[in-house]
Amino acid sequence: MRNENCIFCKIAAGEIPSATLYEDEDFRVFLDLGPANDGHALIIPKEHYANLLELPEELCGKAMVIAKKLAKRLKDFTGADGVNIVNNNGEAAGQSVFHFHVHVIPRWKNDGKFPLWIPGELTDEVRDKLVEEFKKNPLV
Repeated sequence: MRNENCIFCKIAAGEIPSATLYEDEDFRVFLDLGPANDGHALIIPKEHYANLLELPEELCGKAMVIAKKLAKRLKDFTGADGVNIVNNNGEAAGQSVFHFHVHVIPRWKNDGKFPLWIPGELTDEVRDKLVEEFKKNPLV
C-alpha cells in the first residue's frame, strides 16, 4: 500500500534521495532534513500508514526495536547525554507528515531545543474515571 502524494512514501521507495542509515524489507531510517539536533533521524515503514493507530502490531514492535538500536548508536556516536524517541499522531499532536514515523533525537543537557510539554496536574476526578474505564475495558 502506498500513497502517491506522500513524501515519505517516495523516500521509502528511493524516489527521493535520503541520507539512509538503515534499511530492511519493512523500514527505512534516514537523517531528518530539518533536524532538532545533530543526528536527528526518522524511522518510516515502507508501506503507507497514516499514524501509529493504523500501523499493524508486528510493525509497531519492529519500529521500537529499530528505535532502541538507533538511539544507542546515535548516543554513542554523537556523545549525546540522552535521546528522545518521539511519535506524533494527528495534527493536534504535532504530526505534520501523515505517514507513520518515529523521531530519534540525540539530546544534550541544556541544548534548549524544545520542551516536550508543560507538566499539568492529574486531578482525582480524571484519575478515577480513567482507572475505572480501563478496569471495565482492559487493553488486552
